[in-house]
Amino acid sequence: MNHEHDALPGQKSAPSQAPPFWRSRYSLGWVVFGAVAALFLLSEHRAHFLGALPYLLLLACPLMHLFMHHGHGGHGRHPSPGEKVAGPAKPGQPNQGNPS
Repeated sequence: MNHEHDALPGQKSAPSQAPPFWRSRYSLGWVVFGAVAALFLLSEHRAHFLGALPYLLLLACPLMHLFMHHGHGGHGRHPSPGEKVAGPAKPGQPNQGNPS
């Protein structure tokens, strides 16, 4: 006897899967809870946060350099003065790094 009403004859239905965490109603509760906690922390500890802000900005510089350095190829091998460099992407555009 087949009690699966959604499946076609001869096919088994896939087991229902729970939605991912970020699409569940619990995630909304955690986001609201986190926002309220952040509001209370910032309102109660504003002087501590503003006192540490210059140091956080100084710390952001090396962290951005470390994590964002891959965007321009890193510190890999640079072409020597006589070595040929790849041409421009479109005609009429100068090579990157070429002042012309």
